[in-house]
Amino acid sequence: MSRETSNAWGRGEMYETLCLLVIGVGIWFVGVTLGTFDSLQGVIVTYGLNDLLMLAACMGLALCGASVRKSILLRRLMLERDAAAAQAEAISRHDGLTGLANRRRFIDAVGRSLSAVTTGSSAAVLLIDLDRFKPVNDLYGHAAGNAVLCAVSERLQQLLPSGGVAARLGGDEFAMLVPVEQGSEGLTRLAQAVITSIAVPVSWNQNDLKVGATVGVAVVAADHADADAVLHAADLAMYQGKKDGRGNYRFFRSAMDEELRTRARLESELRLAIETGAIEPYYQPVVSLPEKEIVGVEVLARWRHPTRGLVNPAEFIPIAEETGMIADLSYNLIRRACIDARAWPSHLILAVNIAPHQFQDAWLAERILAILTETGFPPRRLEVEITESALIQDLEATRATLLSLRQLGVRIALDDFGTGYSSLYHLRELKFDKLKIDRSYVDAITMSDERAKLVDAIIKLGTSLGLSTTAEGIETDASLHWLSDQGCNFGQGYLFGRAMPKAEIDAVLSAQGDLASWPAPIDAFAEAS
Repeated sequence: MSRETSNAWGRGEMYETLCLLVIGVGIWFVGVTLGTFDSLQGVIVTYGLNDLLMLAACMGLALCGASVRKSILLRRLMLERDAAAAQAEAISRHDGLTGLANRRRFIDAVGRSLSAVTTGSSAAVLLIDLDRFKPVNDLYGHAAGNAVLCAVSERLQQLLPSGGVAARLGGDEFAMLVPVEQGSEGLTRLAQAVITSIAVPVSWNQNDLKVGATVGVAVVAADHADADAVLHAADLAMYQGKKDGRGNYRFFRSAMDEELRTRARLESELRLAIETGAIEPYYQPVVSLPEKEIVGVEVLARWRHPTRGLVNPAEFIPIAEETGMIADLSYNLIRRACIDARAWPSHLILAVNIAPHQFQDAWLAERILAILTETGFPPRRLEVEITESALIQDLEATRATLLSLRQLGVRIALDDFGTGYSSLYHLRELKFDKLKIDRSYVDAITMSDERAKLVDAIIKLGTSLGLSTTAEGIETDASLHWLSDQGCNFGQGYLFGRAMPKAEIDAVLSAQGDLASWPAPIDAFAEAS
């Protein structure tokens, strides 16, 4: 209690006491005036008392009343304080939105279960991370996201075994601490039930909001140092589930810890590689059909690791996207590729991949323009490839970015067409220049009539919309002839050449036509124009 509050409380008490004393004096005065005390005259005479003693008695009675009232007030204040403290404690240990236990209470519960391991009781932690939750927030707003979180919490409470604890750890991450009564089979059934339950759509404002869940399971064991170690183990298992395709569950294995350390080491090395330029552009030829003349190249990233040699992009590109390093990686590649391509024939197109995450950057077009200006590379020779998955993250942001790029003169291609979520609406509204048919379709056109019909339909769709088509992954002459007959405009694949460094692509281009006889380098071209 502060000094000001204490002084105010003291002044209030003194005022109330004085009021009660005045009331006591008033009672004495009324009693004397009305003769109320006459019946006590004998007692007063017997003991030699007088009116002053009677006054003191009345005032003492008033003080006694003051004490009783003070006791009642203090008792009430203590009860209110205890209730407020209990409420504050409850708030501090529960999630405000869902009412589940929060991280603090859950860690305490895990710590108690860890202490009980020595007594023979066993428990396990299920760490639950929602899949596809961010698109719900982005498309429908935070109110819809909150509705999903509350629905998930209710479903977890319904599945929670007796003696268990369900918690929201933060964001879209939940956890359950459950007793292990039926071994791994019981935990497996519970994990599957959690995934199935969360996958049921949540009805909100006449919309069906769909999310999923990935679950990591870790059994509380004596070799865990503390509760955080148990959660770390469950988190590793959950991360492995994410890597394996989401919407599943994984049990913690000790090898996962080493995998995480390897991942952390790879992230550190990747960051250094981007800063030092160890990730370099490789070029795969794109040819016209059926002439098979090189009309452009696609820029692909290759990491020249000091000890491992060339690292497969499938190993480091996903890490770069997850950690946010993909932007710096992409801009460095584009800059180096533009410099390399300045001496190539002026009709050759340079195709570059832009990650879906980058299309959320409102300054993407300006950053690319800065690179083109810096290197003197004409925008008309640059082709930006966007995957279908970028379209569903934020359609309006993607539309604005594509419009800005188109206004610069940059071409736009929809990459890996047929594997994602694009529709005729997207093709019409976003005004692409090219469709790239995914290699998974091209590989099977000579072996599967169904795949061949799909590829033929894509080519005809592109033609009807005024879009050129490129088939990826062409490896056989049979595929080449079939695609040419169907009217596919361009092709790329091992049949025409693998991705290669600048020195090798220079040699290939020289074999197609003398570099010295081709148009002047872009610097001169830019000055002339």
